[in-house]
Amino acid sequence: MSNFIKNVLKIKHHGREIYGVSYMPNNGKKSPVVIFSHGFNGTNADFAMNSEYLASNGVGAFCFDFCGGSVHTKSDLKTTEMSIFTEKEDLCAVIDTVRDWENVDRDNIFLFGGSQGGLVTALAAEEYIDYIKGILLLFPAFGIPDNWNEKFPTLDSIPDTWEIWGVTLGRIFFESIHGYNVFEHIGKYDKNVLIFHGDQDEIVSLEYGKRAAKLYPHARIEVFPGEGHGFSEAGNAKVAEMTYEFVKSNI
Repeated sequence: MSNFIKNVLKIKHHGREIYGVSYMPNNGKKSPVVIFSHGFNGTNADFAMNSEYLASNGVGAFCFDFCGGSVHTKSDLKTTEMSIFTEKEDLCAVIDTVRDWENVDRDNIFLFGGSQGGLVTALAAEEYIDYIKGILLLFPAFGIPDNWNEKFPTLDSIPDTWEIWGVTLGRIFFESIHGYNVFEHIGKYDKNVLIFHGDQDEIVSLEYGKRAAKLYPHARIEVFPGEGHGFSEAGNAKVAEMTYEFVKSNI
């Protein structure tokens, strides 16, 4: 018999539906839970290994597809309808739902976000300080607004659609972050924060991770030598172990 149970779950909010997968320990106890948020054009499967590792060790996990967050999403919306803020709405709906599960220790819910999902996680945590025990950020893409505001400096310069890495984004994505300064919207979260960042990241500069680590009252950054934007198998295994250790030390 497996020591954890894997289930597909769907969450409705704002007239749309989120597809997600839960990994819950099969021990009859209320478990702490880590909610995983994938990066740009990712899916729930990106953190399946991390989730199975946690669930096998008594910590629950929930992974989901952001609505419009990928060309492979099993959730609603087209990629042209997605923005950082629709993703934040998705994550908030997930938090609200997971908190009410009977097999969840609602006092010990953690958030984990990778890349764009790290930015979304950081923004959502600011609104859920009382409910989220700790957050983990994997090369969080705090540079997204800077990058796009540089490319489209005025509202008039924003196109109706723009393709990047095989994903077509809509005007809402760029317009919603126009003139947006991430660092004015994060940093109030006053519980423990752990940031993982590679020193060879060419997509999100390590400087963004370091700046965020200084901004939070209780944050530390773990720099992974030789790792880029997307870790090696060994790097990912270390992240999974450190995530488990972070949860155990904060409950």
